[in-house]
Amino acid sequence: MLEIPEGEWGKNTTAVKVENLEKDYGKVKALKGITFEVRKGEIFGLIGPNGAGKSTTLKILATLLRPSGGRAEVFGYDVVNDADKVRGIISYLPEEAGAYKNLTGLEYLQFMARLYAKDEAKAREMVELGVKIADLGERIRDKVSTYSKGMTRKLLLARALMVMPRLAILDEPASGLDIINAYTIRKTIKRFAGEKGVTFLISSHNMLEVEFLCDRVALINRGRIIETGTPKELKEKYSAENLEEVFMKAIGAGV
Repeated sequence: MLEIPEGEWGKNTTAVKVENLEKDYGKVKALKGITFEVRKGEIFGLIGPNGAGKSTTLKILATLLRPSGGRAEVFGYDVVNDADKVRGIISYLPEEAGAYKNLTGLEYLQFMARLYAKDEAKAREMVELGVKIADLGERIRDKVSTYSKGMTRKLLLARALMVMPRLAILDEPASGLDIINAYTIRKTIKRFAGEKGVTFLISSHNMLEVEFLCDRVALINRGRIIETGTPKELKEKYSAENLEEVFMKAIGAGV
């Protein structure tokens, strides 16, 4: 992994810093100057309804989109000017990601490990970790085309985490999964943050799930951050029972 700089933005406990970030798609402003920070080692949730700007933000931080304005850094590296360095320390899992269906789960992990590892020994180490994370038993040797959605998602999460990124960017990691697979994925994320020190930035429209998972959250609506804090702080501020109620009160929906 790359050495982390101690520049103006790379100091102390900051993993991600976003400042006045904007993104335009023609006449449509997807992001309208959002600002937030993610601390090293925490699980940070970016939550809001569909179309709020969550995926756009994640794609900019993953260097897949260029912002129209503002700036963002990951461990001190600018996502535009230092894009290659950012890619070297992150892992990104899109909501609609897929795996190669004609490969077995094990072959898929082996293929991806060789793209990241410096040598064959490191690749084998990554694959061994990936197999443990996926926890598919003997099904790891079956073709991905035979997997359920939950099994595929666990395989993809394994691919994202087996490289031991400094920052894992996960877009709707448990979307559409049954309660057992969703629970497994949440526990894996918590374990890697707690035991391995991986920083997570997660987007979700499932606010109850995020409340269980995240240390802090930012509520986003129509391209703007409307609140940031721990779930407990936000529930106390709005006298709410859960984050869904917080969100509705924050946007003035009259709950």
